[in-house]
Amino acid sequence: MSTPHVIVVMGVAGTGKTTIGPLLAAELGVPYAEGDDFHPAANIAKMSAGVPLEDEDRWPWLDAIGRWAHDRAGLGGVVSSSALKRVYRDRLREGAPDAVFLHLTGDRSLIEERMAERRDHFMPTALLDSQFATLQPLQEDEAGVPVDVSGTPEEITQRAVAALRRLDD
Repeated sequence: MSTPHVIVVMGVAGTGKTTIGPLLAAELGVPYAEGDDFHPAANIAKMSAGVPLEDEDRWPWLDAIGRWAHDRAGLGGVVSSSALKRVYRDRLREGAPDAVFLHLTGDRSLIEERMAERRDHFMPTALLDSQFATLQPLQEDEAGVPVDVSGTPEEITQRAVAALRRLDD
């Protein structure tokens, strides 16, 4: 990408945001921030217990991510956030109007399989259905691109870089 954008790597749990985000940041030469690190402890406790977050739980988390993205405006960066609903992405854009969204997409069975293989993560596979039910894909007026998560992390990252570069054309 010619301009140092802040890229929000989004998608349902298990799509690889935490894997692809750092690889993408390294490829672009910008810092990476793990979106889960912005969650207050109460949110992590709820999700660990298999309880989906309510919008009221998400606002402080989204605002914190938005502040990080705002501080990186013009410098570039990559941050992960599920950003499943349009209203959540709108909230992120309040803090970082020029944010670009990279929507990691994939087959539900592949994502569930990858989630089941994860260790030491608070998000149980039981919440995957609620994630898919909540998901509102990027709309035409939103800056961003979808990228399929089949393949190796390196292949996914290269597809992401190519898709993001096409946005600048």
